[in-house]
Amino acid sequence: MHKLKVVAGRAKELPPLPRPTTLARRHLLSLHDLTPHEIDYLLRLAQRVKAHPARSKHVLEGKALALLFEKPSLRTRVTFEVGMSQLGGVAIYLGPQEVGLGKREAVKDVARNLSRWVDAVMARVFSHQTVTELAEHASVPVINGLSDFEHPCQALGDYLTLLEHKGKLAGITLAWVGDGNNVAHSLIYGAARLGVRLRVATPPGYEPDRSVVAESRREGGDIRLSNDPAEAVAGADAVYTDVWTSMGREPEADTRQRIFRPYQVNSQLLRAAGPQALFMHCLPAHRGEEVTNEVLDSPQSIVYDQAENRLHIQKAILLALLS
Repeated sequence: MHKLKVVAGRAKELPPLPRPTTLARRHLLSLHDLTPHEIDYLLRLAQRVKAHPARSKHVLEGKALALLFEKPSLRTRVTFEVGMSQLGGVAIYLGPQEVGLGKREAVKDVARNLSRWVDAVMARVFSHQTVTELAEHASVPVINGLSDFEHPCQALGDYLTLLEHKGKLAGITLAWVGDGNNVAHSLIYGAARLGVRLRVATPPGYEPDRSVVAESRREGGDIRLSNDPAEAVAGADAVYTDVWTSMGREPEADTRQRIFRPYQVNSQLLRAAGPQALFMHCLPAHRGEEVTNEVLDSPQSIVYDQAENRLHIQKAILLALLS
């Protein structure tokens, strides 16, 4: 896979940051593609951009970003469109009716065409194979805006939010309760690189992918799996959950409702974590299912900070890949 240096924008527009000594992937498909130094760089760049938005407003002038969507979106679409606009570039939304990835036109042909017109492609897709095929045939950076296997942009925004609230990442404990899904995979990869202790509680049979856990443990990650939510959240600095039925798994909804009911994050479970625990959710939330209104709207909830930080981390990613 091609490499690309992660660099900041022009010094006159962004406060200077020490450049990474390593190279970042040209395509951002997974947090597993990034070194700890590169993730740290992106988080610090996002903090700078958030604090000084005016200094980056022209950095990507003349650049174009294609937004490929197979799935509905609120946060991903708005943050990439607004982020690209605030950086001086343009974003072009392409929904399933316009493109029809792999149906109306072969994925590799879409990648080759877009590479002639735009400077980067963000893809929010059902299958991870789709985004990897786009990257294989594109000559411009491809960003994974969500696939069934990973959600790296979400996890980066989440770690940015935890950094803001806790002041550090190394040594903190994050508890994941619910389905071992794409967001969980990205958080696991990130935890291993950032020194975060991750405790994952899922129903039997719904654990994260074994390869993700094994790779992260080999790299020194403190990743612990269990089937007991109370055990996972005990003493955690933050408790994170997601919907029980992700897009594309709707036929399993009734079964999942029954199986995941004991994994609801309610006030009793949050109290088991302790008063220091924050509540996190990548949204959209199904109120009354994976989380109660009492928790989602509580002072411990930082879900809207997470949503806001999607904008700032998207801007940092775009700057790193395109400036």
